[in-house]
Amino acid sequence: MDQIFEQLNEIIKNSSSKYYHYPVAAILECNDGTLFRGVNIETSSPASGICAERCAIFSAMAQGLRQEDFKRIYILNKTESNITPCFICRQALNDYCDSNLEIISYNNQGKTRKWLLKDLCVEAFEEDNLK
Repeated sequence: MDQIFEQLNEIIKNSSSKYYHYPVAAILECNDGTLFRGVNIETSSPASGICAERCAIFSAMAQGLRQEDFKRIYILNKTESNITPCFICRQALNDYCDSNLEIISYNNQGKTRKWLLKDLCVEAFEEDNLK
């Protein structure tokens, strides 16, 4: 069985999804092979929680890593669907990752779908839009 899939299934147990019952796990892989893990953490006020993808990338950034260090992100949910990052996560990924970041989504059976960030963020709001 795929080692990343196994790791995702292990860390998804750390998800705190008691409000919406939608656990998600993410692993951000860096160019040097370092892995940063994240899970979604829900709160009773939805906007104050965090998604697994942002949890993983913000953890990496807190350790000093940046855009040029990130290679791909793996995500897993516990349904038959292959999910994509939500639009808040897409914005964060767009702001802090290269547009060629690979996004690999696993469903509960281990089947995958793959995208590049740039394919999920067509006409994205970017830093230049703030000028």
